[in-house]
Amino acid sequence: MSNNSAANEESFIHMQVEELAQVLNDKTHVVVDIRDAGSFANGRITDAQHLTNESLADFIRDADLDAPVVVCCYHGHSSQQAAQFLVSQDFTKVYSLDGGFTQWQLQYPDNISR
Repeated sequence: MSNNSAANEESFIHMQVEELAQVLNDKTHVVVDIRDAGSFANGRITDAQHLTNESLADFIRDADLDAPVVVCCYHGHSSQQAAQFLVSQDFTKVYSLDGGFTQWQLQYPDNISR
C-alpha cells in the first residue's frame, strides 16, 4: 500500500500555447519564466516575470495564491517540476506551458517582449 495522502493528489495542469494566447490579454494569469537570465532577456512571453532561485522567495511572499500561474521554460519539461513545486506552496491553479517558450515563439512571434 502506498501512503499517498489526499494532499498529494493536488497537481499542476498542462496548458497549450493556444490556451495561453487566449487569456494573455486578459491579464488574468501570471506568467513566470524559469529560463536563464540571458534567454529571458533575449525574448520572453509578453508580461512574463523572471522566476529564479534568487527571486522565488519574494515571488511566493508577494503572490496572490489564488491567481492562475503559468510556468514557462524552454520546451515544457523543467516547468513541470517548477509548477508542481508551486502547487506544494499552496498556489491553487498552476499550469505548465507545454512546448515552452520554443513553441510560443514559433506560433506567436509577435507576442514576445525583449
